[in-house]
Amino acid sequence: MRDQAEKLRELVNEHANQQKNASGTRVIAVTSGKGGVGKSNLAVNLGIYLSSLGQKVTLIDTDLGLANIDLILGVTPEYHLGHFFSGEKTLPQITMEGPAGLRIIAGGSGFQELADISEWQLDKCLQQFYTLEQDSDIIIFDTGAGISNKVLRFVVAAKEVLVVTTPEPTAIVDAYGVIKVLARENSASKVYIVVNMVHKEDEGQQVLNRLVMVAEKFLDFPVEPLGMVFYDQVVTKAVKVQQPFSLMNPQSKAAKNVQNLAHKILAIPEIPSGGFISFWRRLARMNKEPL
Repeated sequence: MRDQAEKLRELVNEHANQQKNASGTRVIAVTSGKGGVGKSNLAVNLGIYLSSLGQKVTLIDTDLGLANIDLILGVTPEYHLGHFFSGEKTLPQITMEGPAGLRIIAGGSGFQELADISEWQLDKCLQQFYTLEQDSDIIIFDTGAGISNKVLRFVVAAKEVLVVTTPEPTAIVDAYGVIKVLARENSASKVYIVVNMVHKEDEGQQVLNRLVMVAEKFLDFPVEPLGMVFYDQVVTKAVKVQQPFSLMNPQSKAAKNVQNLAHKILAIPEIPSGGFISFWRRLARMNKEPL
């Protein structure tokens, strides 16, 4: 077993050297300070638009408490990452094909296993992650809401973080709480702000300006105002019929707003992060240590 483990580590190091001068796959964590702000819905539809724009996108649901990507997409995942980390299933076996070429991986309860995984097991998992990294331009994590340790580990491990809020005062305060943690734990991360469920443009712009200002003034931490998504009844209707609103009504306000966000994300220079393998190594390390 030792010889096999050493060979696996050699493959890991070889891959790392090959990626040394490349930015690798973009890993974007979509998160929020509180629930109910439309985070998962945004992650799904953003993934669909990025995929439709020619990107190879994989969406991974890590909201362990309220996982609902399957509900938004109207699919029923048979397997999740827990089956992968336990060795029951391979990565291709737990990956589902979604609309517009989007690939989906359900989170399930697989991240407790990650906390106890051995170096040899991790290297074995990373072998399969190589394929996912090579086949993905962008990997989106839909994290849980809030600032619990389980959520923060994914957020802090990512080099790009999209924080979703609404104009509601408590949502703004909680979004600032997430930004504050990132400023302390991963100041090298690139943080984007999206204001969801906006009724008026000046309302959304005020929220964006406020978060940018307080992050700069009190945290000395730059955040980028990515944009806003207007309140749209089409979104509610789409959730009821378990269909992404970007497909149900591409001409709706919300769909056009998210399409604009996708274009903005692609216009941002890639963040040198070492790619997906580097992300998982950081995550595995943090799962073994207190945050």
